[in-house]
Amino acid sequence: MAEGGEILWFSPQWRGLVPLDERFHVPHGLLRSLKRKPFEIRWNTAFREVMLGCATREETWIDDAILTSYCTLHEAGYAHSVECWDADGLQGGLYGVSLRGVFFGESMFSRKTDASKIALVSLVDRLRERGFVLLDTQWMTPHLQQFGGYELSRKEYHLVLAKALEIDVALGFS
Repeated sequence: MAEGGEILWFSPQWRGLVPLDERFHVPHGLLRSLKRKPFEIRWNTAFREVMLGCATREETWIDDAILTSYCTLHEAGYAHSVECWDADGLQGGLYGVSLRGVFFGESMFSRKTDASKIALVSLVDRLRERGFVLLDTQWMTPHLQQFGGYELSRKEYHLVLAKALEIDVALGFS
């Protein structure tokens, strides 16, 4: 955010994406964890808390204005959270914005091993089930590369994004 309170728009030269097709890869160790079912997956039950979990790090872009803005998007049905719960409470998750055939992943966090990864796998399953075609992560990280994450140039991304925005699908929450 700029000093005057203006929210800045950022469009990176290279855009990170997680594939929703057969290129999506679940690492072997995570498959073992998924079989144990260490967490109950919930959707949209603790949106603000997921954002606060994502903001709990030394450097974060999630300030009060961003928190308020995304909570407003959540109330309007555009922003969603995927949450991993156990007997001790919320252990990890992710949040982002859903618009037509695209889910724009914003951030993720873990308090226990594999929580954010399991949230991501749950998100991919839901997006595939509902007919989404694009999972935008903005940045590519080694964490996302292990799932088959890749980058597109800004020009290529805009072409793929335009096509995905023509698809009329939704996550299916009322």
